Amino acid sequence: MDLQLTGRRALVLASSRGLGLGVATALVAEGAHVLLTGRDADRLAAAAADLTARGPGRADWTACDLGAEGAVETLVAAVADKLGGIDILVNNSGGPAPGPVHASQPESWRKGFESMIAPIVALTHALVPQMRAQGWGRVLTLASSGVAQPIPNLGISNSLRAALQGWSKTLATEVAADGVTANLLLPGRIHTDRVDELDAAAAARTGKTPAEVATASRATIPAGRYGRVEEFAAVAAFLCSGPASYVTGTSVRCDGGMIRGV
Repeated sequence: MDLQLTGRRALVLASSRGLGLGVATALVAEGAHVLLTGRDADRLAAAAADLTARGPGRADWTACDLGAEGAVETLVAAVADKLGGIDILVNNSGGPAPGPVHASQPESWRKGFESMIAPIVALTHALVPQMRAQGWGRVLTLASSGVAQPIPNLGISNSLRAALQGWSKTLATEVAADGVTANLLLPGRIHTDRVDELDAAAAARTGKTPAEVATASRATIPAGRYGRVEEFAAVAAFLCSGPASYVTGTSVRCDGGMIRGV
């Protein structure tokens, strides 16, 4: 299938590693021009050089802390300077520290909102008018399976990412007639550094080893394993593609059957 992504311009947030880098890799492989972002300039520069060498698309980068003051303005300027416009926005952010919701403090909620929600909403609202004006655009927000099935000990993450789901659904209804789609992509247990960190935290909490926690976690997944970043990124690339033009306002799961609800 031709995903019709050759020459499309994409901004992928938090893309120096993990799921963000996986999605950027898939888009470049389909011929897109991708702008990588993150806090680690050295990691970004190396990733952009590697992706450009592999082609057939290419990658640029800009270092930016999404939660810092002025981050949205920095990214909007970088899009204009390095991409010359925007067709695809892949929203992605780190998550808050694990912990039970009943023990969370107001300050933790404020910090989580300011790093995970406010900049994503502001950046999207700054870039979507360009997409609407050209009659084509894709807004894909990477969230979490906790949106569909709350994850134990991730109370703040479950709650804040669910807020993004409501926002994305509402946005989709407002921009669909202009050729712009807005969707969420929910990863299950995709093997990244973040999953290893969560397994380590669970091990410390329960007195088990990280390997024991991972084995028990895999046993709850019908597929019997953690997902690969490449599998997740392939779904993301489709949702950003031309053929996905009639898929909007939805939350797509890539979880090996882990979420039990229909």
